[in-house]
Amino acid sequence: MFFDNMPKAELHLHLEGALPPRTVLQLAKRNGLLDLLPGETEEAIARWYVFQDFYHFMDVVRTIKNLLRTAEDFALAVYDAGRELAAQHIRYAEITVTPYTYIGFLKQGVTIEMVLEGLEAGRQRVRSEFGVELRWIFDIPRNRAFADYHNGGDYVAGAAENTLEFALAGKDFGVIGLGLGGNEINAPPEPFAHVFAEAKRYGLKSIPHAGESAGAKSVWGAINDLQADRVGHGVRAIEDADLLHTLAARQIPLEVNLTCNVYLKFVSSLKEHPLPELDRAGVMVTINTDDPTLIGTTLSKEYQLLVDIFGYSTADVIRIARNAFTASYAEPDLKARFLLEFDTWANNMASQNALKSPHS
Repeated sequence: MFFDNMPKAELHLHLEGALPPRTVLQLAKRNGLLDLLPGETEEAIARWYVFQDFYHFMDVVRTIKNLLRTAEDFALAVYDAGRELAAQHIRYAEITVTPYTYIGFLKQGVTIEMVLEGLEAGRQRVRSEFGVELRWIFDIPRNRAFADYHNGGDYVAGAAENTLEFALAGKDFGVIGLGLGGNEINAPPEPFAHVFAEAKRYGLKSIPHAGESAGAKSVWGAINDLQADRVGHGVRAIEDADLLHTLAARQIPLEVNLTCNVYLKFVSSLKEHPLPELDRAGVMVTINTDDPTLIGTTLSKEYQLLVDIFGYSTADVIRIARNAFTASYAEPDLKARFLLEFDTWANNMASQNALKSPHS
């Protein structure tokens, strides 16, 4: 595939959704938790991964979270996720982790010290062995912050505030931003404004999910109330022309996840995905995988979809791929190094007339 060797950055990737079957099996064996899995072979895990519906998807995610019990577990998860990234020529990734799930909800005896120790050990090993740079976004599980959120219950302090504490503790371990994940229905962004304001005061970036399961109003809330520096998903911004203009004028990047949007039925089909319209409106779009091993995709495949589904030229795909490096929160010298690497690759491709041959 043409885009396999393109240097890439990934900005929207959940740790649990990036683990290959062998890692899940190894975690279960070392913690005596094989009974949580549907089988004791990598093949059984791979079959279990095959997407069925949203509820099955969430069951797989919850099970994988339940397997992470020690600092060594987190280190293994990061290392194996990093190896998968390196195989795709992903040079830099900002990976979403939800520490509150392990510490405040599952109550598996995990502490923030264990999480940070494991993430850092894995990150350093990935850098040393693969040359891949990793940073973390610590994600608030928005639904845990509302009493009976299914029925629109009131905001309850705890999950968000604790996640902010965890993120601040992790600033020296590669945590660059505060996220907001989960189902947006009955869990709007506005009640989290105080937490994100505090995060930004301490230098963290605001990177909430918005405009995936809820509409344009959710994106407005992320921008106006959470001071979003970048928006996870954001595809339903297409429903509001004023919002499109604002996103384009401010160049607030969107983290678009084509295949995952379709699998989770937030978009009816790839052909109906609004990415081309967002792009034409001047919005800075980036391409990401979200949970690649659980939906059977890679970042190279996602870029190829721009050609195969939307008829993009390779030059346009390269333009969008560069956005991910530009929209990243890598340190300035690191970002400059990766942009130079990317531009050198793109110029070499152009000089070889490879832009005329986008298909694998």
